[in-house]
Amino acid sequence: MRGKLLILAAALSLAGCGIQVGGQASILDKDELIVAVKSDQPGLGLRTGDRFEGFDVDVASYVAKYLGKKVTFVETTSEGREDKLRSGAADMVIATYSISPQRKAEVTFAGPYYVSRQDILVRKETTDIRGVRDLEGRRLCQAKGSISASRVVVGRRVMADLVPAETYGACVDLLRSRQVDAVSTGDLILAGFAARDEGAYTIVNAPFTEERYGIALRLGDVAGCEEVNRALTEMYQSGAAAGLLERRFGSTGLRLTTSVPQFEGCE
Repeated sequence: MRGKLLILAAALSLAGCGIQVGGQASILDKDELIVAVKSDQPGLGLRTGDRFEGFDVDVASYVAKYLGKKVTFVETTSEGREDKLRSGAADMVIATYSISPQRKAEVTFAGPYYVSRQDILVRKETTDIRGVRDLEGRRLCQAKGSISASRVVVGRRVMADLVPAETYGACVDLLRSRQVDAVSTGDLILAGFAARDEGAYTIVNAPFTEERYGIALRLGDVAGCEEVNRALTEMYQSGAAAGLLERRFGSTGLRLTTSVPQFEGCE
């Protein structure tokens, strides 16, 4: 009996200190948010010296301001996104992180903050890849930790020859050096690289699935997720999202979506 009382007293003491017993603290309990973003995706998450810029960074800054929090950024790769949250190295991940049932078992997703469409990037002179079916037997880059390539070979049953790379930046390097024939992922990612290397690449403009980019929080942070969704709603309804998208991608000719995305729900 005495042991049970001691355990109860310890639990009450922790709760009184603002520590959540049996789970992670919410982002709402923090004064400053650490947000993990990509560092090699032009237009979305790009690091120059100590500075990060891009649409993902813009979204993070908007959400943090809405919540009344300071924000700092750390970099992540596709493969390392879940680990950043589990280890406590980041409070949120905004890194072209497509929502999927498998990933929802690992993190809590707010959003999506943008619904991109999966498309294909090829070299400018390539004329025989006009859609996903034309990737049959072709060398397709597979970025580590991304599910985009699997949507081609599993989702569409197009047997492309997958060539691994660490990041999408590395994939585009392989495309430039002719070690792969195509890169396929969300059109915002592709548009960023096409804008950076103007005239070198072409987006096929044959979208075949959606990429619902979510804001990842630690699993179970429902309260934080709901507040982030309120911030995203305001961002779109105020016109801020349209302005940010136009600033980053307006010159690419990509048809941008500026209406409030349909949220997944935080439970």
